[in-house]
Amino acid sequence: MENKIVIRNLNLHYGDFQALTDISMDVPERRITALIGPSGCGKSTFLRVLNRMNDLIEGVRVSGEVLLDGQNIIGPEVDVVQLRKRVGMVFQRPNPFPMSVYDNVAYGPRIHGLKNKQRLDEIVERSLRDAALWDEVRDRLFRSALGLSGGQQQRLCIARLLAVEPEVLLMDEPSSALDPISTLKIEELLQELKKNYTIIIVTHNMQQAARVSDITAFFLNGEVVECGVTDKLFTKPKDKRTEDYVTGRFG
Repeated sequence: MENKIVIRNLNLHYGDFQALTDISMDVPERRITALIGPSGCGKSTFLRVLNRMNDLIEGVRVSGEVLLDGQNIIGPEVDVVQLRKRVGMVFQRPNPFPMSVYDNVAYGPRIHGLKNKQRLDEIVERSLRDAALWDEVRDRLFRSALGLSGGQQQRLCIARLLAVEPEVLLMDEPSSALDPISTLKIEELLQELKKNYTIIIVTHNMQQAARVSDITAFFLNGEVVECGVTDKLFTKPKDKRTEDYVTGRFG
């Protein structure tokens, strides 16, 4: 497996508090990597490093290397706007914009300067199809996105992300606010998306991690305790702390 992202000796401080400690791991291309661990262990903080969202927080210091296709993305010379185009994020709760379904998906391409109506139409349809939503919304493209169900809104947010043609999809508990049927649709969608995208997903649902991911990393107290092929990590973990967590002894 080719690695899309390589992390070496990553440390992150919020002021005097160290949130991530000496993290080194590889993220393979066109695979799903799941991040598991108890609340407050650094999973979401780590995810936000990958598209520099922690830059928005005062007092954050980051050191080490995060190489995206060989380029260290935490360096000061990096164009953060372009980075976030390449590495996009879907949040825990769906956050569609208060505008039409069409305008939600077209928003990113328009921001990046695309004005051609025919091209925008093509991007909107392709992105909604890729997010497994087109058949459900094709007749309501110009109605408010806020009228969609929670699961549809989350897939719309994924479509909005796909419209700017990212390379990496970051997903912070994308189905935790959804019902079981919507969760299943998101999981099925992830299996389709990984054919073309590198996906990193934070989840508290270990069954979900076991179902959807190829690689799993177990975070604890800001460190990666263990990272490896999902089947092996769940059935034959190398570290006793990993075994205790995946068998429900703590967390």
